[in-house]
Amino acid sequence: MAGTVITFYSYKGGVGRSFTLANVAVLLARWGHRVLCVDWDLEAPGLREYFRPRLNPALKGGVVDLVADFRAGSVQPNRHVLPVELDTVTGALDFLPAGADSPDYPAQVQGIDWESLYDDEFGEYLERCREAWTADYDYILLDSRTGISDVGGICTAHLPDRLVVLYTANMQSLRGAVDVARRANAARNALPYDRPQLPVLPVLSRFDTREEYDRSENWREICLDETRSLFDSWLDQDVPPAVIARHLTLPYVSYWTFGEQLPVLLEKSPGADQIGFALETVAAVIAHSFDRTELLAENRDAYVAAVRTKTQNFAYDIQVSMPRSNLEVSKNVVAELEKLGIRVGRSLSGDRSWLGRAETDARHLCLVIDGKASRWQLAEVELFLHRTLGQDRRLIPVLTEGTDPRELSGYLGNLRHLRLSSVNGPAKVARSLADEIGAGRTLVDTGQTDLVSLLRQAVHARLRPGLWDLVDDLASEMPAAVGAGDSVRAQELGADLAVLLRPRRDDDDAIPPPPRVQKVLDWARRVLDVRVTGS
Repeated sequence: MAGTVITFYSYKGGVGRSFTLANVAVLLARWGHRVLCVDWDLEAPGLREYFRPRLNPALKGGVVDLVADFRAGSVQPNRHVLPVELDTVTGALDFLPAGADSPDYPAQVQGIDWESLYDDEFGEYLERCREAWTADYDYILLDSRTGISDVGGICTAHLPDRLVVLYTANMQSLRGAVDVARRANAARNALPYDRPQLPVLPVLSRFDTREEYDRSENWREICLDETRSLFDSWLDQDVPPAVIARHLTLPYVSYWTFGEQLPVLLEKSPGADQIGFALETVAAVIAHSFDRTELLAENRDAYVAAVRTKTQNFAYDIQVSMPRSNLEVSKNVVAELEKLGIRVGRSLSGDRSWLGRAETDARHLCLVIDGKASRWQLAEVELFLHRTLGQDRRLIPVLTEGTDPRELSGYLGNLRHLRLSSVNGPAKVARSLADEIGAGRTLVDTGQTDLVSLLRQAVHARLRPGLWDLVDDLASEMPAAVGAGDSVRAQELGADLAVLLRPRRDDDDAIPPPPRVQKVLDWARRVLDVRVTGS
């Protein structure tokens, strides 16, 4: 799948554009993506200072040398790309500087006549560079020059698939950024290339709410009024722009204004008042392709975790939460799971240490419930659900004989459960768990979501009547997406269905699936089961 070109632009300097790009690039690479950063601010290159301590070779060339290559008839877009060495990255982070650390560099820049270059078909040459970059990388992040310029036009109209505009709370910065975003879309219409409308992500930067709170809230409203139209092309219609605008705000933190720093390397688990928290949100919107904004509005942590866990390596396939009243049987279930080759973690009611790591250790959580869920198990569930909304991470209750699901808390009572009994012993329960989490068999290739398990879950769900129409649409499309080998669309359908199946507080009028939806769910599950099992 081709990579995505994203330009970071600001009308005025001093808004933290290069700072934001560099930190977002590190986060995307940490989450397993291949990322190329390109410093296209040729007159005042600064991106290199964020990466310089992690670059081994000296800068011997860069973007300006693309012009020399063009004139020489050579297409070598990666000739001066350098690796950025980071210990915490599971993907890859590379850097194409503006040019060499050389006294000749200013003359190189001043000698470029962009208008005549385009007359000589330099645009076609850039298209070939773009094709090479998008073939090698998931994300190509361009650091654009400020103001209105020929270089700015290349970065905001010609090359990008998406645009991130950063601005501060003053009218020059704000209106200039919005105006350039509009100019970019107008300019794209005149390009001889197939370019759709440019989605624009407005990011309010260096915004201080700690003092003059009333003034800051007034400026929030001003900024929202000026940028509201930029949300139209990508924001979910049911999500208020004001909610997302708050998520797309980078706070002013004086500590990070000194020097070129990468706080995302130092703030391992940032709180809501730290700059790393806001940078994670911006990076997650980019990783979600400006999509699934209803999830961001509902649960920001789950939205970020949804992109983080796509490439996350879990220590365990499943965590089994064991009550003290039924410890031996629970241990037997664990032993049977391990015989099936499943990596199993264990937690015991009252084990405080597990609560602190519940969100990262295991992909799935199994609760063995004896009579009722213990306080500790309810805490485990809360922590697990906090960061898993819309992800392929299952919560599966296993009820001991005599445990009544109707007496469980609302959420647990609505989940499809397995039963431990004299007939259905630990071995059978373990095999059923393996089937539920997709272990030991080939899954439908959705990238992340086990559609068969989701469809089984939907059969037993209770939702408001209006939501069942949406479930019907999603289930009807799944077999076609899988049959066409469209794993991206299948993953999207699964993620959307997982969000719909999440119980809500206002579910008093929830009903089981209507007969027509039940038939669609059964049909889709049978079709996908055949594809999974081959029988």
